[in-house]
Amino acid sequence: MNLKPITNLFGKQILSVRKHSPVILFGAGVVGIVTTVVLASRATLKLEEVLEDAQSNLELTHKAKPVVGEYTDEERAHDRILIYVQTSVKIARLYGPAIVVGAASIAALTGSHVILTRRNGALMAAYAVLDKGFKEYRRRVVEKYGTEADKNFRYGGAEREIIEENKDGSHKIKVVHDMIPGNPSIYARCFDQTCSNWSREPMRNQFTVQCQQNYANDLLHARGYVFLNEVYEMLGIPKTKEGQIVGWLRDGEGDGYIDFGVFKGDEFMALRFVQGDEGAIWLDFNVDGPIYDKFEKV
Repeated sequence: MNLKPITNLFGKQILSVRKHSPVILFGAGVVGIVTTVVLASRATLKLEEVLEDAQSNLELTHKAKPVVGEYTDEERAHDRILIYVQTSVKIARLYGPAIVVGAASIAALTGSHVILTRRNGALMAAYAVLDKGFKEYRRRVVEKYGTEADKNFRYGGAEREIIEENKDGSHKIKVVHDMIPGNPSIYARCFDQTCSNWSREPMRNQFTVQCQQNYANDLLHARGYVFLNEVYEMLGIPKTKEGQIVGWLRDGEGDGYIDFGVFKGDEFMALRFVQGDEGAIWLDFNVDGPIYDKFEKV
């Protein structure tokens, strides 16, 4: 009998359970907490009866007169202790199920948190390794071919010639590099009419981008770290998942400052944006990489 299909199916089911174990544990914990509340509420409804019985028995021992040879003070004290013990046992039985379910629920929620924390740590470590490898690769490209080649390899694009007029009326031909729209780095975003802070006035957009870049650098110097999502929010750009992890550190291994890739560039579209001739521009941010597990050290 070929058991391979059965074992493969069983293995896939185990892998699926492990993959979704945080969700399963969290759901079980939530259900358990609700069940705990229900059980505790039911136990509370019965608690009054138990306490009334205990109080009645205590009153009987208090009213009973000690008789030599029949009911001594020692026996009275013994009976009162016995009543307390029996009442405690009854209360424990009433709330025992709620306590057990509550403890199991807390354990499930804690387990879910621990698994997610470990996975996030592993993802951060893997992300850091990939980011380090990519930066080392770019460094080798720059050392061998130069910064322009690195930019071409990273973003793609095409070179074209434009004619510029000199002050004396003569003309000169200048070669410019245009970045292919939609093919910048993974962190780049287009600042256009889809952004909430964009304006129909080109010069106002240039002023907005410049001010937000200055403010982001002030925040970096004052606080020591800035996340990419915070910069997106300043510009009215929708946040991203990776923006929660990557960013800048003031005293990290990066540039030590925040640059939107506009005001120092020589790309044709960037020059037109700075001059106010273009209303939209691709912003490419010089993030240091993953800082989520490093900014507390700053």
